[in-house]
Amino acid sequence: MRELSVGEVARRAGVAVSALHFYERKGLIHSLRTSGNQRRFSADVLRRIAVIRVAQRVGMPLEAIRQALATLPDSRTPTREDWARMSAAWREEMDHRIAQLLNLKDKLADCIGCGCLSLTACALANPGDSLAADGGGPRRWSPG
Repeated sequence: MRELSVGEVARRAGVAVSALHFYERKGLIHSLRTSGNQRRFSADVLRRIAVIRVAQRVGMPLEAIRQALATLPDSRTPTREDWARMSAAWREEMDHRIAQLLNLKDKLADCIGCGCLSLTACALANPGDSLAADGGGPRRWSPG
């Protein structure tokens, strides 16, 4: 398989070279080294980067992406079936985030007057002022 330089991969994937270095440090992609210690990537890394970028765009944390890619044998390139499996697994988390955002949208007007998110009036993050026992000031943004 043809090997690509880090600059070629960055250009073709539409990402900065620093992003490739970051992805590699996080274990999302892998490179080989030449005798001169230059990074070389197999061309199939372009599909992995595409999967990473799409997953990031829908709000998946890099650790979740890394874990999903780690399930692939021998760090192979994800297939359509792999993507379908990964995205289906992320659906529940995405549905939860959407529900949180809709809740915030619906209750935002009540929240603005609160300021510290620990008053009785904050129906969003502290219903019934349950956090008062922990002291004053903000304690959390969303229920844990």
